[in-house]
Amino acid sequence: MKKISLVICLLLLCGVVAQAQLGQTSRVTFEPMSTVAVRPGSHAPIKFVFHVQPGFHINSNKPSAPELIPTVMHFSLPGDVVIGHMIYPAGQLMSFPFDPTQKLSVYSGDVVITGRVVAPPSAASGTYTVHGDFKYQACDNNACYPPKTLPITFNVKVGSSSSSSTRKAHPNAQSPHIHN
Repeated sequence: MKKISLVICLLLLCGVVAQAQLGQTSRVTFEPMSTVAVRPGSHAPIKFVFHVQPGFHINSNKPSAPELIPTVMHFSLPGDVVIGHMIYPAGQLMSFPFDPTQKLSVYSGDVVITGRVVAPPSAASGTYTVHGDFKYQACDNNACYPPKTLPITFNVKVGSSSSSSTRKAHPNAQSPHIHN
């Protein structure tokens, strides 16, 4: 009887630990992106949207103390695509119950990071998959949790400089500015 009780307790404990681990991974989520289109020798804006779950915050890209772990993005890029000019939002200064005298620079709610996708003039046409990592440390009002890395993936379509998909206007009676 004691062995059965012990086994049941262990199973319940494993379930609680598994739920806690699953909950840790969902403190920040990434909003999937549409394919970004760019022409060789040009750039296009890009926007990354992350959602910090209610009750949590993450350190900003420029935390207010050197010992705090900043939120950063890193990319593994295909040869014909560059990500640049990354702009992180300013953090919100907040104090928390664990140290009400210190204000920390944090993100909560939706976090939008912008940048540019650049295709060099020599870039070959095609669709490229970009892999990246969003590194952050989540905290609640009482504790901070181990740093996490959230993998992200999105596609960049490099189109030829003379796009054949551009629609051409056809003259008709309602378009007096189009001439043959």
